[in-house]
Amino acid sequence: MSGWLALLAGVASAAGLGAPAAGLGAPAGTPHEPQAASGRVETIGRSVQGRPIRAVRVGDPRARIRVLVVGEIHGTELAGRAVTRRLRRTRVPRGVQLWLVDELNPDGAAAGTRQNARGVDLNRNFPFGWRPIGRPFDTYHSGPGPLSEPESRAAAALIRRIQPRVTLYYHQMMRLVDRGGGDTALERLYARHSGLPYDAIPLPPGAATGWQHDSFPRDTAFVVELPAGRLDGRGVRRHAEAVLAVARALAPPRVRQRPIPFGAERKREMRAYARRHYGIDDFRLRRPRVIVQHYTASNSFESAYDTFAQDTPDVELGELPGVCAHYLIDRDGTVTQLVPTAIMCRHTVGLNYTAIGIEHVGVSDAQVLRNRRQRAASLRLTRMLQGRYRIRLHNVIGHNESLSSPFHRERVERLRRQTHGDFTRSSMRRYRRALDRLPSPASLR
Repeated sequence: MSGWLALLAGVASAAGLGAPAAGLGAPAGTPHEPQAASGRVETIGRSVQGRPIRAVRVGDPRARIRVLVVGEIHGTELAGRAVTRRLRRTRVPRGVQLWLVDELNPDGAAAGTRQNARGVDLNRNFPFGWRPIGRPFDTYHSGPGPLSEPESRAAAALIRRIQPRVTLYYHQMMRLVDRGGGDTALERLYARHSGLPYDAIPLPPGAATGWQHDSFPRDTAFVVELPAGRLDGRGVRRHAEAVLAVARALAPPRVRQRPIPFGAERKREMRAYARRHYGIDDFRLRRPRVIVQHYTASNSFESAYDTFAQDTPDVELGELPGVCAHYLIDRDGTVTQLVPTAIMCRHTVGLNYTAIGIEHVGVSDAQVLRNRRQRAASLRLTRMLQGRYRIRLHNVIGHNESLSSPFHRERVERLRRQTHGDFTRSSMRRYRRALDRLPSPASLR
């Protein structure tokens, strides 16, 4: 399967991916159907000398995923402002908001000093690891205490309020993207698009990124060290595109809703099934711990949909309710949600009580996994579900692996060794390897 691991580009470019519908709790759309640029400006605080510190929000205000970009925190490192100003005029992926702060230290920018007007290095003034350093206007003076400065307090208040999934801070002049301790896939993605090396620099005491990782451990904050001087037009465009590449990687998959009938009678049947097979008196899927991949053994979305919609005894076991899956992914990469993830579906013997089922239109593992659009949609949806329900990578399994799951349980003796041939261990090793190259589940939750 040549090209199987070239997936970040494949996922980002696959058609039909965008924001999910109600099943994943994000607005509809696609990362490649841009949100028209629209900026709402708000004053988030004032500097020591009373200058306003402004943030501009670009994108859908309902979007759940927020990316914060800070153009300047040291008054002598101003090149990042050109990037944030360019991003004001851009189109952002649906499902994502950009929050842009041109200057966190306007007094320092006006005076040409690294520090603010009280001589404090704002990137030594955040609470995590704070300690007293130097005197006012010493290079790294940390101030009289953590968050002693109005500028750092304004930044902390904004971050607590909007809880950005990713924050990046522009500095100068080391020419690198810092390995900041967050989601390395996103940091590397920025480095690749910007053309800067990806390397680690020591975390200083009282740094903004250290405080964010300590306060919001599932989010990512990192530093981009730009070269000395101003960025030329090409450099500004390149760094703006790197920000947008990160935003596209975070954008949720498009999920259309086409529910199969699952009324009171089918719920009663599901509840009775759960009692027989798991000793659970409930039809609800209360805590998903596993995601199971399947293929439909047909090349038609409609035939698969009709099979799941009919609440008739299945051919193999002759039980009710009829078989179903939570999601069905068509050959063109379109993802359709059939059943809410809060309801059990019959898709995997021994795991229905705790597993989300994803069906792929196709007749073999190879056919599905060689289809770039279908594979990319599957990976993106699965990663999103991992993040939403905190499902670990090794609990993303193929139907053929069901018996090896630590969550497998079955009360009916004749079914305790029952499984199927779709999505074998060999196929799933490659699938999980590709999945692990995407942004972390926490970033896509």
